[in-house]
Amino acid sequence: MFNKLFIIYTGVILSLVSCKVDPKIKLPVPALPSNNVVEVIPEGFPKPVYTFSNNPISQNSFILGRSLFYETLLSVDNSISCGSCHQQVVAFAHADHQFSHGVNNQETMRNSPSMFNLTWAPAFMHDAAIPNIELQPIAPIHNKVEMGENIVNVIAKLKASAKYKELFINAYGSDEINAQKMFKSMAQFMALLYSYNSKYDHYKRQEAGGKMTEAELKGYSLFVAKCSSCHKEPLFTDFVVRSNGLKIDPLINDSGRSHITGLPEDVFKFKTPSLRNIALTGPYMHDGSLKTLQQCLDHYTSGITNLTNLDPLLQNNGLQMTAEQKTDIIAFLYTLTDYQFINDKRFADPNVPK
Repeated sequence: MFNKLFIIYTGVILSLVSCKVDPKIKLPVPALPSNNVVEVIPEGFPKPVYTFSNNPISQNSFILGRSLFYETLLSVDNSISCGSCHQQVVAFAHADHQFSHGVNNQETMRNSPSMFNLTWAPAFMHDAAIPNIELQPIAPIHNKVEMGENIVNVIAKLKASAKYKELFINAYGSDEINAQKMFKSMAQFMALLYSYNSKYDHYKRQEAGGKMTEAELKGYSLFVAKCSSCHKEPLFTDFVVRSNGLKIDPLINDSGRSHITGLPEDVFKFKTPSLRNIALTGPYMHDGSLKTLQQCLDHYTSGITNLTNLDPLLQNNGLQMTAEQKTDIIAFLYTLTDYQFINDKRFADPNVPK
C-alpha cells in the first residue's frame, strides 16, 4: 500500500511552502534525550487518524526520523532541511516569514504551517494534497522551489553517509537504506510532536497553572460562541477545507484545493488550521498576508472581500464582534501556547549545541 501511494503522490508535488536555512553550527553537539517516546492520546482528545500499528515506535526510529527531519542532504544543494522552515521555537512554523525561502533563494506562494498533533490530521498541506503523514515529505523534497531534489538522489546521499548507515542499523537492524524506511522514521518523529500542555489544557484538566484571568474566561466564552464551529476543541480545527473570504493576491492567484481536485467548488478553499500555539505562528493565513491576531479578527468582521465559495458560516457579513470582544478573544488565544512543547529537547535540532 505504501509503495502504491508513494508512486501516486510522487507526482503530486506542489508549489507550497519553501525554506531558507539558517546557518548551521558545525560543532560537536551533545546527544539529545529520546526517552519516553510513546503514543499519546490526551484526555478529551478523539481517536487519532494515524496509528503506529504498521510503524512501531522505538527510540532508535525516533532518533533516525529526527535526524532526517533536520538533515540538509534532503535538498539539492544540501542547504535546506524540514527544520529550516518548521522551527520548534514557533511551534514548528517559520518565524516571521510570510513566504519561506527554498533553494537558490526562491520564494513560494504559501506560508509554512505549524506542525503538531499530526496523528489526528486526515490530510496535509494547506490544500490537503497529501493524505498520509508517511508520504508528506515527498512534496517538499521534490518541489523545485523548496528542496529541489528527488528521492532517488536523497537515498544515494544517505547511503554514502556512514552516519546514516549506523542510524538505519540502529533503527531497523540493517544498513539497507530505502524510501519506505526513511519516510516511516520521519513520520514517527513528526507524529510524536504532541502539544497538549498549554494554560488552556491545564485549565480544562483543573491542574496547577490553569487559572485563567477574567479577560481570558470572557474570551473563551466568546470563542466558543463565534469561532468553535470551525476551530473545534480540543484540536482547535475540524480539518475541513473552506474559503474564508480572504482577499486574493492577483500576483499569486492561489486557487487552493481546486489546484488538486480541479473542481470549481474547491476554488479558494484551504484547510482550517489549528489555533493551538497561534500566538507564536504568525504571520497568518495560507499566504501569510495577515501579520497579527488583531488583523485576523478584523478580517472576519470587516475584511471579507472574496465571495467565491465563501463558507456558509461567514455569509451575511461575517462574524460580528466588538473591539472589546476581540481583545478578550485574543487574550484567550494566548492561553493556547504550549511552552513545554516548544522547549522539549526531544524535538530539537540534534546538530545545534544546547
